[in-house]
Amino acid sequence: MEKENKVMDDDEEMKLKENCINHEKDIEITCREDLTPYFKAWDHSINKIHLSEVPQICKDEPCQLGIDEAGRGPVLGPMVYGISYAPLSEKQLLVDLGCADSKSLTEEKRDVIFDKICGQHEIIGWAVDVISPNIIANSMYRRVKTSLNEVSMNSAIELTKLVIEAGARITEIYVDTVGKPEKYQAKLEQIFPDIKITVAKKADSTYPIVSAASICAKVSRDHAIRAWHFLEGPITTEFGSGYPNDPETKKWLSENVDSLFGFPRIVRFSWSTAEKILESQAISVEWEEVEDTGNHGDQKISNFFRKSPTKSCEFKKRHQFFADRCLFNTSML
Repeated sequence: MEKENKVMDDDEEMKLKENCINHEKDIEITCREDLTPYFKAWDHSINKIHLSEVPQICKDEPCQLGIDEAGRGPVLGPMVYGISYAPLSEKQLLVDLGCADSKSLTEEKRDVIFDKICGQHEIIGWAVDVISPNIIANSMYRRVKTSLNEVSMNSAIELTKLVIEAGARITEIYVDTVGKPEKYQAKLEQIFPDIKITVAKKADSTYPIVSAASICAKVSRDHAIRAWHFLEGPITTEFGSGYPNDPETKKWLSENVDSLFGFPRIVRFSWSTAEKILESQAISVEWEEVEDTGNHGDQKISNFFRKSPTKSCEFKKRHQFFADRCLFNTSML
């Protein structure tokens, strides 16, 4: 079982992301069969980012980019953010490939369309950010909490920046909303002022480029779960859908909680379903309370410096050595 859920600061997470990206630049995913071995090598405690090679046409022509996620609600496994992009001149290609909301498609159909997207690597580019369950839970347990919405937005923004930095000529962005569309759109417009932004509910079923992103995210998550390696030891993978209201998932959680070390890394331990099981089946922890001294805003800056010793008013006789030679103390040369 996992002994420690280390909370990393933003700089540490960014360094881990950068190392992950740099390490994987030469890795090519050409079809869904490449995904399972790819995720088997994943360190589940950190995020995993994959960027496909940017097609030359996407560097030369103005492109649209779609953003969507998979696995937002489950208590088990990663949340995956996906993006796809293609030239504005190739909008019909996405329709011909059958791109539609991934939730409306069967797993078999999603796999087939994912392979078609990979097969169009000279026209379509894509990327995924597989966000570790450990990162999700730790973000929500920080002293300054990072909500799931913020984690989602940060992932979408980071992926978009990486693709643009890689050379893709993005002129339009379409996003399936997280939270209020107006607020999300205003944030993206501030970050990408020269790009046309559209944030909308059900964008994955309205815009084929978002549908393609949805498929990339969903297929990647399915394979990430399938390839999950339990470092904690032999653990059954019969955990149902992974959603909190699934009786099979709840049963699996109850059977795989350690009273001292908690859950395997696949669990988002900040979800209320997991918290309740920990409260009832794990050893409780009592944290030492920090004494509240009050008046936090009334402290003087002088309180942080050591006071000099009190000067004595008693006259000190000069040493005979200095008196004989007419030597005196001076502060000026």
